[in-house]
Amino acid sequence: MSIKSIAAYTLPSSIDLPINKVSWPFEASQSALLIHDMQQYFVEFYGENNHLINQVISHISALKAFCKSQGIPVFYTAQPKEQSDEDRALLNDMWGRGLPQYPDKKDIIGELKPDTDDIVLTKWRYSAFHRSPLAEMLKSQGRDQLIICGIYGHIGVMQTAVDAFSNNIKPFLIADAIADFSLEEHLMALNYIAKNAGRVVCKDDIVNADMNDKTDTTEFSKSWLRSQIIPLIEDADAMEDDDNLMDFGLDSVAVMTLMSAWQKQGINVTFVELAKSPSVNGFWDIVSKANSFALA
Repeated sequence: MSIKSIAAYTLPSSIDLPINKVSWPFEASQSALLIHDMQQYFVEFYGENNHLINQVISHISALKAFCKSQGIPVFYTAQPKEQSDEDRALLNDMWGRGLPQYPDKKDIIGELKPDTDDIVLTKWRYSAFHRSPLAEMLKSQGRDQLIICGIYGHIGVMQTAVDAFSNNIKPFLIADAIADFSLEEHLMALNYIAKNAGRVVCKDDIVNADMNDKTDTTEFSKSWLRSQIIPLIEDADAMEDDDNLMDFGLDSVAVMTLMSAWQKQGINVTFVELAKSPSVNGFWDIVSKANSFALA
């Protein structure tokens, strides 16, 4: 019922990111940073010398330093050390007594200790917006973008992004500055947000303020094409480049999503063209020719 020890895995990189439905530009003047649940109690489940959580902490530190340099406000979430049964309610059924059993582990970890001008929100449920003034505080400051990092990806981080979206606040989920129970659950959270509720990016996209499409920084190749298709299909490990992608679950909505992403990069293809050649090799032949024309 409680959280078990969490093993390290390799963080997703830019090539692993799902295709975003939206292309919101990052605007520092409109943004706030949310560091989610980085309390000692939760972080300790990763154990000592876990390269996953160490890397995430490093990336969050870089994000915070950047935000401070740009005058972007920083928010934290933290569960209180005392929680009545009424406050925890169904959390007891899912996770047991949790942090209140270990009140000495309530603090945000030392590497990410809040500054005096940072705001620490009391956390009552998965979402940072539940029973908190976060939405009102952002709106009062004229900020409608929320950079989200922390733990755990498919639980509170994802739910917070969905609630941001529901409050007309654009969530930017930082793929390599969140950690989860497993890579599978981490990628599930990224895919859900990219398809339904926000924009998924990497830490460097924020720190380097490079929120444009990746045409100039990502090698245009068949590997690039496969990396865009894989999140949209099933059993990708068994797929060969000549296989019919429809047999692996690629549907018309996914094809339109690919076309929309490519169009933003100046690569214009038609649905009919792709439908006639539904394989990686077929798509590559069509897309590479369209890209050559776009660069001509």
